[in-house]
This record gives sequence, structure tokens and C-alpha cells, in this order.
Amino acid sequence: MDFIDRVREMAARIEKRVAHVQTEEATKNSLVMPFINNVLEYNVFDPAEVVPEFTADVGTKKGEKVDYAILKDGKPIMLFECKRYGWDLDKEEASQLYRYFSVTEVRFAVLTDGVIYRFYSDLDQPNKMDAKPFLEFNILAFEEALVEELKKFSKSSFDLEEILTTASELKYTREIKKILAEEWSNPSDRFVSFFASQVYSGRKTQTVMEQFHPITNSAFHQFVSDRISDRLKSALAEETAAASARVRQEPAVPTEEGAEEQEEEGGIVTTGEELQAYYVVKAVLREVVDPKRVWIRDRKSYCAILLDNTNRKPICRLHFNMPRKQLGLFDEQKHEERVPIEDVDDIFKYAERLKATPSFYKEG
Repeated sequence: MDFIDRVREMAARIEKRVAHVQTEEATKNSLVMPFINNVLEYNVFDPAEVVPEFTADVGTKKGEKVDYAILKDGKPIMLFECKRYGWDLDKEEASQLYRYFSVTEVRFAVLTDGVIYRFYSDLDQPNKMDAKPFLEFNILAFEEALVEELKKFSKSSFDLEEILTTASELKYTREIKKILAEEWSNPSDRFVSFFASQVYSGRKTQTVMEQFHPITNSAFHQFVSDRISDRLKSALAEETAAASARVRQEPAVPTEEGAEEQEEEGGIVTTGEELQAYYVVKAVLREVVDPKRVWIRDRKSYCAILLDNTNRKPICRLHFNMPRKQLGLFDEQKHEERVPIEDVDDIFKYAERLKATPSFYKEG
């Protein structure tokens, strides 16, 4: 099983468990230990790999414990401090982790509530744990880009130098993204002043700055929106070309009754509006079926959207080659009902009927 599959599988399990986790011990047993064992693949039942209640003498304090230590060649390489699920980690000083950093050779420490995992190192000052984590991983809402970073901490991939090489970049990227998110929602005076000074040559009075606050906020949002729009247009153009090629190449498959005629393929052009409708149907159905199972097949008189690329499993038909567009919906007997629509967005009005359609057909 690939690493990302292990992460997804654990996320599904944890999602079912969190509602029942009420204590710190339950957090450790139900969430953290399975994460260490099944995702990072350190054997929690082998004290040569995972030591619970790891003890070390810290100055005058004797016998203080941290929840888990991950060992390699008999030496700790990672420390885990666990808090009850739902605990506000921002208010947690992680005092044990700070103290252990100064008396052990460990370079990584993890503060977690069983769902959020914050990874710390000593990037700012040697042998002193940083105040801020360089990596935060939320197993119930993770970015796939961070999965590769998490993988570096797994037993089979652990490489101290490789992790440290990217840790600084991760830390500062994370902090900059956090700042941008704050400026996105509420631009600071410094942020507004920076842009105002680039475009306004007059004296920046309080009144002028007040005027530039909404202008800067609007420009920031428009800029990001435009970039997203450009990326979507580019992706849509590529998908449109690919889908059109598929439409031309796909052979017709007879229906169960064998009653549907083969139509001539010459002269068929799948329009951009038909492709948009196809993407809308795929988006609606992704809640109930894998989008890869949803296909488009164009004909001269209509455009069919099918399950599993077979006419035996029609999802709907697009009747767009007429003065008023119609959407063809099917019941369990495959009887088609045409309903008028003004534009592609109207398809969402029939989302529930569309989602019910795949249940009419047996697998295979």
C-alpha cells in the first residue's frame, strides 16, 4: 500500500472515532498510536522502536516523561507529546518537549491532539526547540502536497539530513501563507501602505489610507480570482480537447434491447456548452460514483452522458440542438423525461434525480 493510501485509510478510521474520544488516554490509544504504527510504521509494541512514557532527567527535575519516543539504533529521533482531542494546541507550551530538546540528541518533536500533528525542530538555535512548528499536518483535512513531507518521517524513509534540508523552507512558507491569509481577510496598515506608496504620489493622510484599505482588499481578491480563472480556462481547454478526441473515438454500444440505431459520426461537433454540462453532471455524481465512470458520447440529435461508457446505463441526455435546451432524465425503466433548462447551471436543480440514477444499474 502506498504511503498516501495509508494516510487516507487512517483518516477514514479517525473520522469515525473522534466523536467517541473524550480523554487524553483515549486520544493516545485510538488516534495517536494507530497513526505512529500504521502510517509512520513504527511498531508501537516494540520498545526498541517506540517507548511510551519516555523518561529522562532534565536538570534538577528527575523522572519527567514525554508520551512517546521513537527510537533508531537505540537513540530517540522523535518525541511525541499528546493532548486530548480538541485541545487548543495554540495555548499549549509543550513544556516537556522544550526541556527534552536541551538534554537529548533528538532533532524532532511532535505536539498532537490525535488529528493535528505539529512538527518542531531546532532551526533557529541549535539544541533549542523552535517556538513555531515547521510542519503542521491535519489528518482530517490534509493537503496532498504535505503528504510527501510527512512520508519523510516514516520508518522506511526517515533521513535526518533530508528533512532538515526542507524544514526551514517549510517553516517560513507556512508562516508567509499564514500572513497572506490574514492580509486577505483584513489588510493591515503596513500592507496597504506598501501598495499605496507604489501608485499614489500624494501625501498619505489618514483619510487617504482609509480610502486605500478597500481598494487594496478588492485588488488583492481580484488578482487571485483572475489567476484562478486563467488556470481554470487553461485546464478546461485541455480537457475539452481531450474529451472531444474521446467522443470521436468512442464506438457506439448497443442498448440492452438492441433498439438504438447506429448514427453516422460524420459532422458531429461536441460544443463547449455540452462539455460544461458534462462536467456539471460529473461534479453532481461524484458524491455517489467515481467520476471516472461517467462518460460523454455525442450524437447528431443529442449528447448522451453514460455510466461505465455503455448505453445500457444512461444517466441523462443533453438536447441542446434546438431552440430551447432540454435535459433528458431517466427513471428505473429507462424512460426518458425531458425538462426545459435555460442554461447549464439549471442542471443543478435536478441533482437529486441525477444522483439516484446510478442506483438503477447493477455493477458490472
